[in-house]
Amino acid sequence: MVARKSAQSTSENRPGAPTLDDVARVSGLSPITISRALNHPHMVRPQTIEKVNAAIALTGYIPNLLAGGLASKRSKMIAVAVPQINNAMFVDSIQALSDQLAVYGYHMLLCLAGYAQQSEEQLVSAILSRKPDGIVLTGINHTQLLKKRLLLTGVPVVEIWDLTPTPIDMLVGFSHEKVGNDIAGYLMGKGYRRFGMVWADDERAEIRRQGILAGVKPHGITDIPIIRVPTPAILELGRQGLVQLMATGQSFDAIICSSDALAQGVIVEAGINGISVPAELAVMGFGDLDFAHCCSPSISTVHIDKKAIGQRAADILIAKIEGRPVANNIVDVGFKLMARQSA
Repeated sequence: MVARKSAQSTSENRPGAPTLDDVARVSGLSPITISRALNHPHMVRPQTIEKVNAAIALTGYIPNLLAGGLASKRSKMIAVAVPQINNAMFVDSIQALSDQLAVYGYHMLLCLAGYAQQSEEQLVSAILSRKPDGIVLTGINHTQLLKKRLLLTGVPVVEIWDLTPTPIDMLVGFSHEKVGNDIAGYLMGKGYRRFGMVWADDERAEIRRQGILAGVKPHGITDIPIIRVPTPAILELGRQGLVQLMATGQSFDAIICSSDALAQGVIVEAGINGISVPAELAVMGFGDLDFAHCCSPSISTVHIDKKAIGQRAADILIAKIEGRPVANNIVDVGFKLMARQSA
């Protein structure tokens, strides 16, 4: 009995510390109901959760989620590895993922892995020692050692923001190659032929670039001048990218950018140089960030349902952790080309 009580709260070993029974007395609910509300909130009515939270606030009770996790062999922690937190492209997915995990009573441990596979390997290997219930990885390209470790541990894994028929475990994303193909088809259909690129140096952007090159090749275009910029892609780098492209002395009728931030920078720099967009120069972005539709001119781009990626990743990950069937271990959220004023 004593051992069971010590697993209920981080403070119950101290004399006079509030207990689960105190919360039950104040809320008028049974200890079992309170335990269920704390550990499995998706199984409890919202009104009940409100009562439990109010009683916890009044009593000062501190749930010991780690002890509860030991009892159920779950830590209630999901590790999420993303390249950068200051990349606006991932923010909505991360927030949606965190919100959806909370619905199931799980917490997110956010880890910044950078863009180097070796850094991701070291980070995730360290996380595995802390026994997370699941792991979310950005992209599908990882070191062989990391893949081996994940497979050996058997921890459920969801890869996001990419697409492959052979994920480590589960996947929620879209095809960057198809995005590139569609961008090429759209711009070729508009009559543009003299392309330049301002492109961030990351692997998913590179897949989109290859998709664009494959899309224009049948029209006799075998190469597109490119200015590569570091990540994260910001407006100023877009401005610098157009300056460098113009310095080559080549003539362009469309600039394709790996993100909306770079596209906005190109548009700003074009305006400074008296170049009309799109009359003299078309500009294409990617990501459909919040500002893309309200710029002047508005940015033609590719819309990704970033929130859906986070929500669906949480859904299938928790389903697998809790032993429920996962209908599809590969979820393609697709994309939509947004034809606006800039191209």
